[in-house]
Amino acid sequence: MIKKSISIVQINSNIPYFVQITRTFEMLHIKCFTFNPFQENTYLVYDDSGIAALIDPGCHTSGERKELEDFILSEGLKVSQLLNTHCHIDHVLGNAWAIRQFHVDLQIHPNEVSVLKSVEVYAPTYGFFGYESTEAGRFLEEGQEIQVGEEILKTLYVPGHSPGHLVFYHESSHRCIGGDTLFRGSIGRTDLPGGNHQLLLSKIKSQLFSLPDSTVVFPGHGPETTIGFEKIHNPFVGERAVY
Repeated sequence: MIKKSISIVQINSNIPYFVQITRTFEMLHIKCFTFNPFQENTYLVYDDSGIAALIDPGCHTSGERKELEDFILSEGLKVSQLLNTHCHIDHVLGNAWAIRQFHVDLQIHPNEVSVLKSVEVYAPTYGFFGYESTEAGRFLEEGQEIQVGEEILKTLYVPGHSPGHLVFYHESSHRCIGGDTLFRGSIGRTDLPGGNHQLLLSKIKSQLFSLPDSTVVFPGHGPETTIGFEKIHNPFVGERAVY
């Protein structure tokens, strides 16, 4: 929590010399869990009031789900939103469980409907025989604002890895949940159905690289990075691009 205050000094009871203003700014907390054989990053984002959004629940085993639920209980959180950046199998394995557990609707971009539907077809080929299919309860569009307690996440539309990929940006703290768009030193793969390499490159440059250099990107796999670092060093879209 960040507090900003201006001191009050009074010369006498009638004439204020300074006026004190005290305002408390709620901050968004981000907790990362790494789940399933794909080593996918699942995120809980929440404000100081304990209202949370669960993003890309990749929890598949009972142990993974217990780890997530134990943290939610220990912090006294209330999950009010379930969001998918995109709907590849590693990011949606816990959707059905989360819908039941927290009584929330799944929210995705409309262009991800077919991607989500296809998971039930190919899940067994990856060894996920117990996968439960789900449907979206709400659709998210580019530029839409998502309320998480007192905080706002803005949706950025960054297709290319998948046709309806969204990034969730917290403007107040210059942080975003990037899914499989931009990684530290890499980008999302584009050889899966619905992928488009040139579109992803273009959208990273127009949507993500327009954010402040200090913006921290929390990706769908691996460690976080910053926009400033990737603008220079990323071998696909940075100034030193070699691919």
